[in-house]
Amino acid sequence: MIITDLIAPIGELLRRQATNRPQAPAFRDKARAVNYGELADRTARIAAHLQSRGVQPGERVAIHLPNSVDWVEACLGIVRAGAVAVPISFEATIEEIAYRLDDSQCVAAFGHIAKLDLLRQASGSVAVVTLEDGRGAPFEDQTAPTLAPRDPPDMERPAFIVYTSGTTGRAKGVVLSLQGMSWVTAACWAPIAGLNADDYVLNALPLYHSYALNLAVVSIVATGASEYLMESFSTSRLAEVLAEEPITLLPGVPTVFHYMLERAKEEGRRTLSRVRICLSAGAVLPGPLNQEFESWFGVKLLDGYGITETSTMVTINSPQGARFMGSCGLPLPGLATRIVDLNDRDVERGGEGELIVRGPNVMLGYHDNPEATASALRDGWYRTGDLARSDHFGFLSITGRLKEIIIRGGQNIAPVEVEEAIFAHESVLDCAVVGMPHEFLGEVPVAFVIPREGHQLDEEAILTHCRARLSSYKTPQAVHVVGTIPRTGSGKVQRFKLKQLLMEG
Repeated sequence: MIITDLIAPIGELLRRQATNRPQAPAFRDKARAVNYGELADRTARIAAHLQSRGVQPGERVAIHLPNSVDWVEACLGIVRAGAVAVPISFEATIEEIAYRLDDSQCVAAFGHIAKLDLLRQASGSVAVVTLEDGRGAPFEDQTAPTLAPRDPPDMERPAFIVYTSGTTGRAKGVVLSLQGMSWVTAACWAPIAGLNADDYVLNALPLYHSYALNLAVVSIVATGASEYLMESFSTSRLAEVLAEEPITLLPGVPTVFHYMLERAKEEGRRTLSRVRICLSAGAVLPGPLNQEFESWFGVKLLDGYGITETSTMVTINSPQGARFMGSCGLPLPGLATRIVDLNDRDVERGGEGELIVRGPNVMLGYHDNPEATASALRDGWYRTGDLARSDHFGFLSITGRLKEIIIRGGQNIAPVEVEEAIFAHESVLDCAVVGMPHEFLGEVPVAFVIPREGHQLDEEAILTHCRARLSSYKTPQAVHVVGTIPRTGSGKVQRFKLKQLLMEG
């Protein structure tokens, strides 16, 4: 594989795969499968259908579908029509759907029969398009296309608007190009993770997030790999698919690997069948989990760091050479990173500061939001808002968010540091830490923990554990044992929801 060949328009990639390997499996879900010859044909039909309905180049078309072959075909068809794909969570509320449709000014939306009424209520005048569930032609009218797909050659034009996960408030529409997305394939997934045409990927990540859109859609087509799409994550269903299918590559977020490990330990199972590598991104992967997972299964779990605004990946650990558990790896080749203080001066090696990034994968901007774009993009550098450290070998560690830092009596506390200490407790399955207002100290840390199955936890046990590992000012003021922790589809803790719980008493 020539790496530069991976950076090409979707239509060209599909024609290449369909010409060279028409019968090779591309995508499948629990209902149906599609090979590369069929995928090229069906996405051309979708593009022609949109064009015949008057969708113009650059106009936005939403995807409100569950993870499925239909989802992939709709997305690729939109891009081949020269339009901009706007993924929306299938679990979104009517208000969330309406906001995204209105904010991105969509002219059409792909919907699923199970939630057509909800989509139509939210969409107003937006045209709703439905796909057949794997039975023949992909449209209601089932007529043959009369137009060839536009297949725009300009890869730097907007191709996707992916909404941020909303961990701190209202979501913003991140405008991404196919050039930026494909660059990540060529700089990361293919050369470092080794993604290639022999791989069979199991994807349980939500496709409306940039991590899955990049790895589980664009990169699959670019490399000619095949993929099994799970509609949503389920530990039991994941185990079934791994047992039934010859999966070689498994991407996920840290919570996925938490639950996989717990289930395997309960069952005494130590194999992952034919899986050669696992990939984690979306949230910080605790070092102890990384080490325990690899020790238990004998499969490398590579942690990486990425964000929507950089078309996903910024750093990743390599399966070859040295790795440092708890680090998210080295910057991708060709990507510039800096760690700066509040005055934009580079901090000393090992010092903490804001991570800023410059490279071909950085977003074009926030849709229809010039103020937010100007604030985030300065002199070509994207301000991630994430706090990081770099060791003497260049390995990066994410230590928290600028806006999430807890300031207790003038001392800064990174929630991630407290969470890592709590994760080291043998009875903790998951945890999250937030700041709670305090009359005299300003803020104090408060922890929410989920116990492992069959384990008992109480506040004093966690506090005693933390006192042995953290400075006194970093030790949580209170601990709440809970059944769930609110997270986004990419695994990030929705701390604002936990703060709302505290405020509600």
